[in-house]
Amino acid sequence: MRRQIVFEAARLMYSRQETEYYRAKMKAARKVCQGWVKPADLPSNREIRDEIQRFACTFEGESRTENLLAMRLQALRYLRLFKAFHPKIIGSTLTGHIRQGSDIDIHVFSHSCEAVTTQLDEEGTPYHVEHKTVKKHGEERVFTHIHVQDTYPVELTLYPTEKSSYGFKCSITGKRIERATLPEFEQLLEQDYPGIDLDQRLAEVEESVDRFQIYRMLLLPLAAVKQSKKYHPEGDALYHSLQVYDLACDELPYDEEFQLAALLHDVGKAIDSKNHVEAGLQALEGFITDRTAWLIEHHMEAHLIRSGTIGARARRRLMANENYEDLLLLEECDHSGREPGVQVPDVDDALESIRELSRLCS
Repeated sequence: MRRQIVFEAARLMYSRQETEYYRAKMKAARKVCQGWVKPADLPSNREIRDEIQRFACTFEGESRTENLLAMRLQALRYLRLFKAFHPKIIGSTLTGHIRQGSDIDIHVFSHSCEAVTTQLDEEGTPYHVEHKTVKKHGEERVFTHIHVQDTYPVELTLYPTEKSSYGFKCSITGKRIERATLPEFEQLLEQDYPGIDLDQRLAEVEESVDRFQIYRMLLLPLAAVKQSKKYHPEGDALYHSLQVYDLACDELPYDEEFQLAALLHDVGKAIDSKNHVEAGLQALEGFITDRTAWLIEHHMEAHLIRSGTIGARARRRLMANENYEDLLLLEECDHSGREPGVQVPDVDDALESIRELSRLCS
């Protein structure tokens, strides 16, 4: 029975249905035992962590090793970026116990949250700040987390400067948490990857363009693009695009290319309002697939299909493409995404959802 609880708790955490060990164990125990279980009879966090790693090895294979190096290089970049704040890396990126959806956990030490976020602002990196109240042993404390959206998500936890040498206990081992300073982490990487040139590999990471930051850069100006109230009573082009994206997620929840076409179909309006389709495609060249580009390229022609004003030859040409039905579906979302007052996700949430979908599919 204990083994069954371990398996079920690990499954819940690996699939991200639960993020806390205790909640995962209690939920698993209720399912396995069909009733209440004494906390003392539950398996340890270490047992569950080891089982999660078995899941990761089984389902992710060699990609897990490649992802670990990529995550560690990104972590190194952030450790160097926040060098002035005595950063220390903790968690799965340090120990190697990563799984699908793992993030990079870094402690930074400063009395000013703004001093830390200024570094991100200068980099043009999207983030949001969370102030989380935690009650433990009858004491209430507020923790500040800075959630950074990058190729792999990063969580910066802010502590006062004087706590840079403070010892934290691990929920798995009960011992002091393994943390590494920048020099210690660089030494670890050189040991785990003999012959690696950290400066060169980091330069390659920094030179590679994050396509999601390109999407964000193109989407945000749409908020200033006002549209004809006759055709777009909902308001600006960004609000419309987010409505279309939200509808697209309902129609094809696991189709990244389709969702991107819905979100990005009007980005050219902030570049050239008279020829927004071509302008958008030029800006997105190299950052979207051929299928996404085709859907964006022809979304205006799809409106002519709805109105019955498209020529027979043009319609046959579109129908010959394997993505024709998806084009009609995109047009339906585009047509329906024009309602005033509808609640939509913000840009960063939409992009993070697509990024997570991309990770899962890869």
